[in-house]
Amino acid sequence: MFPSKDDLTICFAHAAYRMQDRFELRRTGIRNFQVWGYDDFVKRIPEADVVVVSGMWRNDLIAHAGNLKFIQSISSGMDQYSKEQLAAKGVRLASAAGVNARAVAEHALALILAVMRRLPEARDNQHRKMWRGMLGDLTEREDELGGKTVLIVGMGRIGSHLAKLCKAFDMKVLGIRRDPAQGANGADSIHGMAELVKLAPQADFVALTCALTAETTGLMNAAAFAAMKPSSVFVNVARGKVADEAALIRTMQEGRIWAAAIDVTAEEPLPESSPLWTLPNVFVTPHTAGETRAYEDNVLDILLDNLGRLWRGETTLRNQVL
Repeated sequence: MFPSKDDLTICFAHAAYRMQDRFELRRTGIRNFQVWGYDDFVKRIPEADVVVVSGMWRNDLIAHAGNLKFIQSISSGMDQYSKEQLAAKGVRLASAAGVNARAVAEHALALILAVMRRLPEARDNQHRKMWRGMLGDLTEREDELGGKTVLIVGMGRIGSHLAKLCKAFDMKVLGIRRDPAQGANGADSIHGMAELVKLAPQADFVALTCALTAETTGLMNAAAFAAMKPSSVFVNVARGKVADEAALIRTMQEGRIWAAAIDVTAEEPLPESSPLWTLPNVFVTPHTAGETRAYEDNVLDILLDNLGRLWRGETTLRNQVL
């Protein structure tokens, strides 16, 4: 049986997000506490009926979590959870899919604009107190988005919102998704995953917005990078491992595409030894696309929706995984 509201204890586990602070503002009366580090998480998880967590989760915790009934993930990524072990213990699991779809799509467009308007270069020039003069070389100037083509790989919540934003800039949108029969979601045309290499030569931008799955791991491989136009830009706001990072580095080292703007890397934090830090025309943000001021509250909306369903005895959760 799922505990009643009066008997429920929630554990918020995150090293940075102010989950408990935002939850307390809602005055629910539900017992709760926050842990900021893994050692405290191990000690206190036996108290919790519900855990709200993302990157701090380890499946070894299951053995310590005798009261655990439900995990509300703070993130949309779910690869850290053992579905088999949780199912064996009867623990329900829901993702935060869609919680930051708008934010990530906006960040993808911001990366595109930053590269095309050469904002990283302008910031560097500002720090050097250098006022750039007029440029005769057209390839060195800023550029416009109107009339350009973007290939969006992953036409779910993030990809479909990015498509709308790009259309507002008068861009042509080609979409790729696992099942094209599910609809274009704002793209001018929709295609299957197998058509990535075929479509890449048509695109001024290739933007990854898909989930990391067995099918999408390494999807953006050496052949896909090789198919891109020399003037094109690679954008990744999905997961680092959707792209073959070694192939990306070789592509940029050899100058085979114009620029790359990425919010995610295969290993995070990005190791100091990675060439991505210093390669020309590579713009890196530290996996912050979805981390807006509204993030905690958006997650809490999903949590409270799911708690209501569990108290009512409903079998289906919002963003249900288990």
